[in-house]
Amino acid sequence: MSRADTGTTSTAPSARQVWTRVRGAALVLALILTGGLALATVRSTDAHGALDPRSADPHGSRAVAELLKARGVTLTLATTLAEATAATAATGTGTTLLVTTPDLLTEAQQATLHSAMDNSTGRTVLVGAGHASLATLAPGVTAAPSTPVRERTPSCTLPAATRAGSVDLGGERYETAPGATAEACYRADGLPTLLLLPGTSGGTATDTVLIGSPDILYNSRLDQRGNASLALQLLGSQPHLVWYLPSLSDTTDAPADDSTGNFLALIPSGWLWGTLQLALAALLAAIWRGRRLGPLVTERLPVALRASEATEGRARLYRKANARDRAASVLRTATRTRLAPLLGVPVQDAHSTDRLLPALSARLPETTADPRNLLFGPAPADDATLIRLADQLDALEREVRTS
Repeated sequence: MSRADTGTTSTAPSARQVWTRVRGAALVLALILTGGLALATVRSTDAHGALDPRSADPHGSRAVAELLKARGVTLTLATTLAEATAATAATGTGTTLLVTTPDLLTEAQQATLHSAMDNSTGRTVLVGAGHASLATLAPGVTAAPSTPVRERTPSCTLPAATRAGSVDLGGERYETAPGATAEACYRADGLPTLLLLPGTSGGTATDTVLIGSPDILYNSRLDQRGNASLALQLLGSQPHLVWYLPSLSDTTDAPADDSTGNFLALIPSGWLWGTLQLALAALLAAIWRGRRLGPLVTERLPVALRASEATEGRARLYRKANARDRAASVLRTATRTRLAPLLGVPVQDAHSTDRLLPALSARLPETTADPRNLLFGPAPADDATLIRLADQLDALEREVRTS
């Protein structure tokens, strides 16, 4: 440490240094806020999910909903099973229940929905029902491997299909038990993608319609081929339509969990997955930043630095870090290394108290300094003590050289 550097120097970081340290975190925070605002803006518009009768997006269903309303059909939107069953019971007879994604329902929810279907006196339309829901909602029907959506012809005698003609259908294909009564239309490799199952409830005819894919309800496909005709006939045969949009957030009929004392049970699954992804990203970033591409390679400095400049620079770094212990250790180590040859002690033993101190005492028997405290003592308590230590070490070395 430079002895001339004893003035009062501020070690507080400058505004530029503070900005350099926090700009990365500030950028991440700004990106998160921007993304949140953008997401909130998107969600606050009229854009909703697929098959949503409020959505004007290509995969929304506002077009068919408006056409049904123009034909006098009363449409009720339900986003939970409780709302769907309540709306179906409230409208009474003459109700069509449309379930857009029945596979999202749990087994308990499917049982509740099936009970409502049995008690209804109208029509139930299940869109894209697969293995997860057919066993409960359409007993006796199984799903075969799905098929691509493309133009298909009716190939059946169902009036709604024959009037609509060719439509865009595909997705799930259905098989019925031998001898079952059903209208099978729009076949793909011999299996129907539209199936009508007749039934009765309280002496009144009811039916369940299985549609393999939802494409005929999309805004982007409604004006193609006979899609609009088939959609209006299937959904508009009754004066009331309950449009049910199942979701994973619907907890209707969900089994009660005793989560007392279990903190993780209170956290939504999305947050857990997000935390796992952030942890993985942090691990990858640590690996990336800590990578070693090969051994270190020494390079010649582009300019020559004077020893005094390097010493002053290191001293300023020690002072900035308040590393008096490290500075004192460097000064003592250098002094011991220089004293050892003068005292006849091998350099490898320069830092041994048992070899260096006896030789120094023999060389300077009448010195007033305490060699042990100077060369192997504790770290200085303040800057003044550190400077005094440096002066004493210099004085000790001069005394050995002149003795």
